[in-house]
Amino acid sequence: MAQITGYIFDAVVVEGDTAFTLPALCRACGLDSKQLMALVAEGVLDPAGHSPQDWVFGGQSLRTALAAQRLMQDLEMDMSGVAMVLDLLGEIASLRSQLSRSCTR
Repeated sequence: MAQITGYIFDAVVVEGDTAFTLPALCRACGLDSKQLMALVAEGVLDPAGHSPQDWVFGGQSLRTALAAQRLMQDLEMDMSGVAMVLDLLGEIASLRSQLSRSCTR
């Protein structure tokens, strides 16, 4: 008898112009407000607005917050480690993009 192995993936499609308040982003990514405020303090997230009550996060913030949540949960990283990893991943993506553009010239 054949064994069936299945995988379940979660996918979230968010338009770039989607905006999240702090409570909405908490619900969407599974982090609490203190964790998201720590990500803002580390420079990982950059909301518009002057205070947490006024913050508005763009659609890309959900992707970043979900990645941060996975790093904290799966690898037990602290906020500074998460910030460093996400910064390095962004740098790698930027360098790959530059390399791809230079190879097509």
